[in-house]
Amino acid sequence: MASDPFSEPLRDVIARHGLAARKGLGQHFLLDLNLTRRIARAAGDLSKSLVIEIGPGPGGLTRALLMEGAAKVVAIERDARCIEALAPLAAADPRLEVIEADALMVDERRLVENFPGPKRIVANLPYNISTALLVKWLGTDAWPPWWDSLTLMFQSEVADRLVAAPRTKAYGRLSLLTQWRTEPRRLFDIPARAFMPPPKVTSTVVALAPRANPIPAPRKAFEAVVAAAFGQRRKMLRASLGTLGVDTAELIAAAGLDPTARAETFDVADFCALARAYAERTLAAN
Repeated sequence: MASDPFSEPLRDVIARHGLAARKGLGQHFLLDLNLTRRIARAAGDLSKSLVIEIGPGPGGLTRALLMEGAAKVVAIERDARCIEALAPLAAADPRLEVIEADALMVDERRLVENFPGPKRIVANLPYNISTALLVKWLGTDAWPPWWDSLTLMFQSEVADRLVAAPRTKAYGRLSLLTQWRTEPRRLFDIPARAFMPPPKVTSTVVALAPRANPIPAPRKAFEAVVAAAFGQRRKMLRASLGTLGVDTAELIAAAGLDPTARAETFDVADFCALARAYAERTLAAN
């Protein structure tokens, strides 16, 4: 092992710890330090920030976050092999804390509650849980949320959905959940050949900034009407909302929408209007 864990080639770390990527964990390790530092820099000034990283693997992005001056990095990893590989970095730099856990089950707010500066999430997300993690971070009841920014890598087709406009093929439930509460921006693509092993798709880094004042709507009602509308996206709105268990015609009329249009034609403001109308009716029924 290199005397300086920051200088040891990542390929050597992978070989020494037997870190063959596991498909079940959605692992694709990014080894190019120029790219990992570019991702870290895309998150902005980290000098006063606590950064949560999900799925650090052998530590390529972890190194970059520390090298770019993060005040603290909390790396959450469920693969015990990677925990061992990250140990020399944590021993060499007290700013790094490594936690062995399933990121879907972690309450990140408890990890950051005593930190006085900005909290950011920067991660090359495991493909198989990337959207579930994003929905988790978007679905907090308190808003603005505990995090100040998200800088995340997704499969490019997922990134397309995050920023998609109404009346486009990629527009759907994830577009609305994301755009209601954040301003998502595509930053740059990373080719498959940059990873070990190479995935079958291009990846895209996306920045998401929380909106200070999203259009008012009860969160659970918003999620419910969006899920119903896109559960049968080829149907007219009056049919797709039938699963909500309320008078569909009355609900759509209250929101001022066209019952014969499809879900993909309506924007965030339209769905917020639907959510408010739905919440009023379910509350009255109870």
